[in-house]
Order: sequence, then structure tokens, then C-alpha cells
Amino acid sequence: MLITGAGRGLGAATAAVLARRGARVALADIDLSSAQQLTTTLPAGSTFPVTCDVTDIDSVREAVHRTEDRFGRLDVAIANAGILGHGGTFRTLTPDEVGRVMSVNVEGVVNTVSASIESVIASRGQLVLVSSVFAYINGAGAIPYAMSKAAVEQLGRGLRVELARHGASATTAYFSLIETDMIHQGVDQDPHVVALFSEMPRFVLKRIQPQAAATAIADGLIHRRPSIVVPGRWRPISALRGVAGPIFDSQLVRSAGIRNALAQLETRVLHS
Repeated sequence: MLITGAGRGLGAATAAVLARRGARVALADIDLSSAQQLTTTLPAGSTFPVTCDVTDIDSVREAVHRTEDRFGRLDVAIANAGILGHGGTFRTLTPDEVGRVMSVNVEGVVNTVSASIESVIASRGQLVLVSSVFAYINGAGAIPYAMSKAAVEQLGRGLRVELARHGASATTAYFSLIETDMIHQGVDQDPHVVALFSEMPRFVLKRIQPQAAATAIADGLIHRRPSIVVPGRWRPISALRGVAGPIFDSQLVRSAGIRNALAQLETRVLHS
């Protein structure tokens, strides 16, 4: 098994849950030291760290090859690595800033799938792609992130169909905000983003712990679930997105609080 972005956050939590359930896991991360540190906390022999830059296909291929050499096969690849990017209206973002988010969150997932798909098919294994509830709710203030997660969703759904005839499967995971360093640094430490989020409906702000998301992934692998949604309250929203989405968008458009928060977010950049 290989997990990208395994050195911290959701990736680390998922690796820990799976290793403690008996899985053998390659901890692939661009920061090798974080993966090495995690290895020391898990059952001996259950994991090993490997350097992996998901934006570099050769780096991902090397991580896959090392995993196969170490474990003899690769039956599960979890494309978890991702970044939030800077909060801001699209007007304030440069193409390079948008491209950086897409490079990690979309190209990185594509590279992970491309590098591992033959191995997964050979073992009739599984791919897990980490998307987000922002794949189907309005991403104003973080449009590149929402765009990237919508792209990941479509990749996961398509793979599920394409892999079925090979006896392999794909799972797409949708989580709300997870209490990780990415959220703490990208949301909690930015007062303008905090102000924007404070105007959102309360259910959007409900956070989950990495352990809860990691356990859902582990359980999803056991049952080969096509999708994982945590918290469960998001399932009906996903199912009714064609109706709920436009209604939610209209509410945001009319919200004075949202307009004010976006104005402050935009002004911070344009006048800096």
C-alpha cells in the first residue's frame, strides 16, 4: 500500500490506522523527515518512508517501484497529497497561484494514479482519491481548491467504471474541514478567511478529526465502497446537489455578510 502526503495530517492518520490494522504502508511524502518520524511511532516493519513529489511523475513512479520492491506488490494507492492555497477572490489570484494548487491537487493525483494503476489492476486492488465536499459546494474565496477537488471527483468516478472489468476498484473520499495543519495555517491564521467562513451556514463549518476521516478510509477499503462521505450529514447534500447547489449559491449571492467578507479578502490583496 502507498499513501501520498503521508507525513502529516490526514495522510499520517490514515497510515497509522491502516498500519495498526496490519497493513504494510509506504509513507510517500515530499518531506522525507516527517515520514521518517511517523515510521518510528508505528509497529515495526509495517511502514517505510519514501521521498515523493507528486508533481513529478518520475518521482511518483520511483516511489511505486520502491513500494513493490519492499512489499512484493502494490494493491492499494491512496492519492491524498494536497494543498489549500492562499485565500482570496479569483480576481486577486495570479495564474501561477492557481496553477500551483492545480499542480499538486490535480496533476499530483493524476500522477499517482498513472504510476500505480497497472500494479493495482494486476493485484485487483484499489485506488482511493481524496476529494472534498468543496467538490460540490460553492468555493468562493478558495475557487482553485474547489476546482481541483471537483476534478478529482470526476477522475474517481470515471476510474470506478473503467477499473470494474479488471476486478479492481476506485473510491472517492469527500471530507469536510479536517483539523490539520493545512486548515489551521490556511484558514484559522487568516482573519479574512475566518470572517468569510463565519458567514457560511453552520453545517459547512463543522470540522472532523483526522482519526475519524482515516478510519472512514480504512473501513471504505474493506468494503470497497465507491465513495466515502464524512460527516454523514453531507450525503443528502451530495445526492441533492443539483437542487441544493443553486439554492445555496443564491443565498450566498444575497448575503451581505458574504459580500463584506469577500470585499475585505479582495481589498487586502489589491491594496497590499
